[in-house]
Amino acid sequence: MSLTPIPDVVRIGHVVLTVADLGRARQFYVDLLGLNVLHEEPNALYLRGVEDREWTLKLEVDPTPRVRQVGFKVGSEAALDRLEALARSEGLATRRESERDRPSLLRIQDPFGFPMTFYYQSVRHPWLLQRYDLHRGPGITRIDHVNVFSPTVGAMSTWYQRQLGFRLTEYTEDKDGVTWAAWLHRKGNVHDLAVTNGTGPRMHHVAYFLPEGARITQLCDILAGARAEGRIERGPGRHGISNAFYLYLRDPDGHRIELYTSDYLTVDPDFEPIRWDRDDIRRQQLWGGPAPKSWFTEGSLVEAADGTTAPTRDSELSGIPTYIS
Repeated sequence: MSLTPIPDVVRIGHVVLTVADLGRARQFYVDLLGLNVLHEEPNALYLRGVEDREWTLKLEVDPTPRVRQVGFKVGSEAALDRLEALARSEGLATRRESERDRPSLLRIQDPFGFPMTFYYQSVRHPWLLQRYDLHRGPGITRIDHVNVFSPTVGAMSTWYQRQLGFRLTEYTEDKDGVTWAAWLHRKGNVHDLAVTNGTGPRMHHVAYFLPEGARITQLCDILAGARAEGRIERGPGRHGISNAFYLYLRDPDGHRIELYTSDYLTVDPDFEPIRWDRDDIRRQQLWGGPAPKSWFTEGSLVEAADGTTAPTRDSELSGIPTYIS
C-alpha cells in the first residue's frame, strides 16, 4: 500500500521523443499530420493539437531515437511533493527538471524502467480549437494516451492503480486468469496509459484524438496523395477494446503514432472493468482480421535515469496470439 496520500494525477500531458533528423520529422508531423508548431528551436520542435493549450509532443534531435519522457499533469505542487516522497520511499531514481513552458517537473524512473515526469505549472497558450482557418490536415485535436510494452503487465498495472490512483477500464486475460494487457485512466475516458505484454521497457505508441472517424480516412487520403502511404502500419479499423476508430502510423524514426477517436466515458466511480479473452481476435479489431507482427513486437526504446538507453528484458509470459500475420 502507498506510504503517502495518493497524488492527484489529472491526465497525460506530453511525450518527448528523440529523432535523428528534425527536418524529416517536421515534414511528417507538421506537413502531413497537421500538428501545430508552438515553439521551434535549432534542435527541437514543440507541437500540439488544436485543443491543446500547451505543447504535448516535443521532438528533440539525438542520434539514438527513443522516448526521453512521458509527462503527466498533476493537480497541485503538493502532488509533486507526494510523488517525490513516494519515489524516495521506494528507492526510485528521481530528480527535479525543467522544460520550456514547464519550470518544474519531477522525473521518476518508475519501478518498471519508464521515464515518467509529472508537472503542475505550465504556460498556457490560446487554443486553436475554433481557429478553423489555421487547421491543417485532419485537424488533430489533443493528446490522448500512451501505450507501453512491459514484461510484467500485472505488476505494473497494480502499481499504477495502488500508488498513483489510476483506474482500470479494460483488460486482457488468458484462460488461466493471467493479465496480458491493461487500460488505465485518470481523465475519464478509456485510458491515459495502457500496459501491454512484451519486451520492455519500450513504448508501443503515443495517441492523438480526432473529432470523428472521417478525419482518419481523410488522413489516409492525405498520406496517399503525398505518396506516403507506406507510413500506415495498421488500419483504419475499430478496436474491440475501447471501441475506438484507429489508424497506426510509423514516423521516419520508427516511433508509432496512433490517431484515435470515438471511445467512451469512464467517470462513474463504480465503473466495472471489461474483460477480454487474450485469444479473442475482436479485442484488437472489432471487425476481425489479423494485425501485422510488427504491431506486437516492435516499439520505441526509452531513456534511463542516467541518460543512456534503458536495457530491456523479455516478457515473463511466453507466446503471442496465434492469429497475427
